[in-house]
This record gives sequence, C-alpha cells and structure tokens, in this order.
Amino acid sequence: MEKLRIGIVRETKDPPDRRVPFTPSQCRQLLNSYPQLDIRVQPSDYRCYTNEEYASKSIAMAEDLSDCSILMGVKEVKLGALLDGLTYFFFSHTAKKQPYNRELLQSLVRQGIRMADYEYLTNESGLRVVAFGRWAGVVGAYNGLRGLGLKSGAYLLKPAYDCYDLKEVHVELEKVKLGKKRILVTGGGRVAGGALEILEVAGVKEVSPDDFLENEYDRAVYTRLDPWHYALRKDGNVFDFDHFVAHPELYENNILPYASRCDIFMACHFWDPNSPVMLTREDLASDEISISLIADISCDIDGPIASTIRASTIASPFYGYDPRSGRETEAFEEGSICVMAVDNLPGELPRDASADFGGALMDQVIPELLGIRDTGMLERASITQGGALSAAYAYLADYLAGRE
Repeated sequence: MEKLRIGIVRETKDPPDRRVPFTPSQCRQLLNSYPQLDIRVQPSDYRCYTNEEYASKSIAMAEDLSDCSILMGVKEVKLGALLDGLTYFFFSHTAKKQPYNRELLQSLVRQGIRMADYEYLTNESGLRVVAFGRWAGVVGAYNGLRGLGLKSGAYLLKPAYDCYDLKEVHVELEKVKLGKKRILVTGGGRVAGGALEILEVAGVKEVSPDDFLENEYDRAVYTRLDPWHYALRKDGNVFDFDHFVAHPELYENNILPYASRCDIFMACHFWDPNSPVMLTREDLASDEISISLIADISCDIDGPIASTIRASTIASPFYGYDPRSGRETEAFEEGSICVMAVDNLPGELPRDASADFGGALMDQVIPELLGIRDTGMLERASITQGGALSAAYAYLADYLAGRE
C-alpha cells in the first residue's frame, strides 16, 4: 500500500515563527491511527518543539522533503524554498490581495503548486475549522495588561514568550492590580473568547454594555460589544447581522459612548474595510476620550482605529500614539496612548497554540487528505493548483498579474 507522506517544513519567514502544525505527540498519534500515513519533519533550531522531542517519538527527520506529496507549515514559505508541483498548507496572506505577497502567489502558480490556505479551510456551513484566534486573544489581552502595568508602574508581568505555557501566564496574572480600570472589548468570536479568558483569570468583572454606560464601580470591570452595540443602520431600521455582513457600508459608528467610558480598549472584532471606522484621529484627540491603552488584537493597519499606524513585534510590542499630532511616540510617553498591535500574537505561546491547532487539523483535515471523507473542504481552501488560480479565487487574476 502506497502511503501518503506529509512533510512538516522548517519555517523560513523572517523572523521565524516557532509554531508547528503538529506536535511530536500528535505526529505519533497520527502514525498509530493511520497506517497509510507517513510523516517527515525537516530539522529546525528554533521550533517550540525541538528536533529531539520529535525524534523521541520516533518521528523521521529529513532535510530533503521532495519525496513528500504534502508539505505543511505555519507562515508563508520563502520563495526559494518552495518545491515544484507539491501541495502546501500554510497561511499565505494572498487572498485579500496583500501587496507584500504578490510574488509568493506568482511563484505558487509558476511552480505548479497546489496551495491550500488554512484560513479558508471551512466546513459545509462556511465556518473555519482551524485557527489560532483563541491564542491571539489570550496573548493580546495578556500583553494589554502587561502594557498597563509598565505604563502605570503598579505591577510587572514577564513577557508571554518568557512563559513556558498558559499555566505560567495564569500565575503571572496574579500580580495584576487594576484598581477601578474599565475595559472595553469588541468582538464575539475566538479572538474575543481568548481575551475574556485572560480578563476572568485576572479577576476583572464582566458587566453588560448598558451597565457599563450607566454605572460606576469600585473595582475593575469589562464589557464586550457585539456589532449591534457598536454599529447602527444609517436608515434607522433595526440592526440585522446578516444585513450588516452583506452591506457594512450602510451602517455608522456607535462605539463612542462606550469608548468615552473606558480606560483600556481591547479590539478583537473582525473589520470589513467598508464597515464604519471606530475611532478616528479626531475622536482620540477629543476631550471625550481618555483611553490610556489600546490593545489592537485584530491589528488592522490604517483601519478602524487611528492609533494603529503600524504593527508592533513580539520583541517590541508597544509604541505610543500622540492623539494631538497623530504621530508615533515612545511607548509610555506622558500624554500618549500606549498601543499594542502585534500581528503574530499566538507565536508567543507556541506550544499551547500549536497543540490546539494540530488537534483541529487531526480532526478536520487529515480525514479529508486520506479520503476517509470528502466535504469539498480542500477544494474550497486551494487558492492555486495546476499552474493556475482555482476557480473560486479567479478574482485574484489582476492582482496576480500585477495590474492592481
């Protein structure tokens, strides 16, 4: 019986990501469960799971993965490392016409590669089946609380990347002292769920949006807003979520009443460029807004929040924003808003994030690859195949050709 051979590639994007699609234990579990499967791991000096950990589970290590039919990584593969004619799984960041990855898409087509993007692995209801969103929320909220401690001097948290795992993060949160701080969270998906986990562990009390507007509290509180809280229909009709998703341009901003009552804003929402802008430069400069820290976990550059003027990094997660000039300042400069806008947050807790992600791949994707079931998931996620764009991604033709 010919086996399906999967290769786990070494991450080549700079700076390298430490996450993996499958942990050593998950690789061993897959091999034990599916005799028709083979796995090879390309050695790496910077993965969160070491070469020795894979070898200890009797997982084959191989520098040359050209005899694999499927290659899986996490972030974009460096152009010179792509192997012709194989199937790749990774986050490509091409389907939204990101200018910085046009050459990657061109190489994928030119080299006859089938590229299945994790972001577009969906079930038959259109819901994503694998994601790191929860961990973005966990680390983003932790970083927000860490930044507040650095700004106020009230407490000091170690960076999340210096914590071995989520358990150590929870221990660190015992140091948090927030007084009467008021925290605003937007969004209702995996990202927001991860952020709320951290706030709960930190002892922050949840209150309803209405109570957040109307009441004062003698302790730290947070509220979470859904789209029907922070957006209104321009025509005055009742908010309809499906209508909002289909026609975001027909809605206007309603976040200012909440933003004027918070000290910390943790943005965890999905934002469509046609949706209302949330906080403009004028909003942030007004006397009505007294936000001291914005943890933009969604990290939309030049998007709904004017203070997110660039992405920050794991090594240097904070910068300042002067609401009067609209310019960047030192992270904790007096009078500035501290901004946390790291765009690869799950990489700070790579062991936990990888285990969650790999578990979802095992449950949802491996059976599709082995032909045990076929829901069309792989086809829906394949942006390129056979030296061309897949039909569902034909809208990328001008982007691919460099015409837009």
